[in-house]
Amino acid sequence: MKYYRNADPFFGFDPIFNDLFDTWNNSSNRIPPVDVYETDKAYVIEAEVAGYDQDKITLHVDKHILTLSCNVEEKKDDKKSVIVREIYTPSFERSFSLPDGVDEDKIAADYKNGILTITIPKTPKAEPRRIDVKIN
Repeated sequence: MKYYRNADPFFGFDPIFNDLFDTWNNSSNRIPPVDVYETDKAYVIEAEVAGYDQDKITLHVDKHILTLSCNVEEKKDDKKSVIVREIYTPSFERSFSLPDGVDEDKIAADYKNGILTITIPKTPKAEPRRIDVKIN
């Protein structure tokens, strides 16, 4: 399984340089981290989406590409003046190329304790079968 990362322009720099491009209210890593693993019956993606509103998280499958996204509208509160903002949940989008042999219609997702678990079931492998030939 491959995934495509919509990264910032500084992706690929050594981590030692990350602090050079950070601001107090903006994180250089704008994409939730994921774990991807395979079992006998499915591929599983676990995405860390703590702080995101479950109702705003969307999954979409099109042409063997699974897209996980969240569109966050920035809320402004005129009654408070932010001094430090370290809790930052920006909009994001991540795409994963699905391998052959998965059942896209049965993809399921579960959200618990800030972790979104996406289960992508495998289709049963076609077993070779013998075809009897009838002779007239």
